[in-house]
Parts: sequence; C-alpha cells; structure tokens
Amino acid sequence: MKRIAILFITFSLTLSAAAQKNNTTEKWPTFLTQAQLPDGTKYLSAPPDTSSIAYLNDFHQYQWGKSMRGTERGQQAVFDANVTIDSIMKSFAEPFGIRITKSNAPEIYYLVERVENDASAAVRSAKNLYCRKRPYVQYHEMTAVPAEEEELRHSGSYPSGHSARGWAIALVLAEINPANQDAILKRGLDYGESRVIAGYHYQSDVDAARLAASATVARLHADDAFAKQMVKAKKEFARIISKH
Repeated sequence: MKRIAILFITFSLTLSAAAQKNNTTEKWPTFLTQAQLPDGTKYLSAPPDTSSIAYLNDFHQYQWGKSMRGTERGQQAVFDANVTIDSIMKSFAEPFGIRITKSNAPEIYYLVERVENDASAAVRSAKNLYCRKRPYVQYHEMTAVPAEEEELRHSGSYPSGHSARGWAIALVLAEINPANQDAILKRGLDYGESRVIAGYHYQSDVDAARLAASATVARLHADDAFAKQMVKAKKEFARIISKH
C-alpha cells in the first residue's frame, strides 16, 4: 500500500512538472532551448567600466536620449517599450508593408513570436552574470515609462532584451521581404535606440544586444523547425502581396 502511495505521488509530481513546462512553452514559445542558444557570457565583452572612454559615450548617449523625450521620437520610444508581439508588429507595419496579425498572416506571426522569445532568452545569461545597473537606477532619475521602473529596477541592463528582440525580428522580416529590407532594418535599429531614449539602457547595452540577436538568428538558421517555418512564412507573404 505504501509503495502504491509513493508511485501515485511520483506520478502526480511528474504530471505537474510536465503541465508547468507546457504552460511555460505556450506562454513563451521558442524554436530553441536555452542550452541551444549562443551563450553571451562566452562571446560578449563585459559592459564598459565607469572609468572608460566607452562609458563616457554611454553617458553622452543617455543625456541625448533624455533630450529626445519631449519629441515625436520620444513618443515612439514610449510605444516601443511595449513588448507584446502585436505591439511590435504594429511598429514594423509601415516598413514591412503590411500589419502582421495572428489572423491575416498566421505563419509569419508564428515565426516572429518564437524568434522574439529566442532573442530575449539569448541575452539572459549575460544579464545574470553582469547585473549591470540601468542608467535611471545609476543616476536616480525617472524614465520615459515610469510604470515599468519598479519592475525592472533590479534586472540587468546589459544586454538589452528589447533591443535583441527588435533586431532579431528585423533580420527575419528583412529576409521575408527583401524589397523593404532597408526600412525594416532601420526600424530594428530604432527599436533598440528607443531604450536609450526611454532611459532603461545604455548604448553599449543596445549594441551588445544586436550582436546577441544576430548570433541567435544565425543559430536559428541551423534549426530545422525554424527553416521549415521560414519557408511557410515566405510563401504566405508572397500570397498576401499577390492580392494587393
């Protein structure tokens, strides 16, 4: 009887763990596991020391970012702080040529949603290693998005997760629609720049994130599931364009 009880408990725990894993996968779907992603702690340099010339550039860019907050560009930076897939797709709609939604372009949406999460996960190890203070924390100042300050106050600044997402998505969308590649890539760069303007990241955080995103997309091209989904996404885009 005791043995049956132990087996039942073990079985229940296994089911619970599996359910938790499935819920996590459904909430943040990816193509790659954390172990398959390039490890930023192995190839990214450490963030600039506060006594370095590179840090002076970080400080200069931070001051420039604050000067942009009252402008139209500053408003865009506030919008870019929202990392839901639908919000990101809205910001890429003009350069890409169409607004991607789950209903009108499900294959592209499926692809981009997973690429976004892969890029975000790709900076996690370096964030945890360096635990760099965000600029608004370092200088005891407000950001352009006050509602997120407490949530992100104790998370690492280097590299920028937002910037990694934006650049990885830009690379993938540029491959799907090469005719618009320049505008798409510019939007990807601006997406990272928005984090400097908002006061959540230094320029070096953004620059490192773009490297991590590029490394992630390179690794994704070695993944069969990604490759198959990219084919589906390109075919879907061709069908959509042919109707316009």
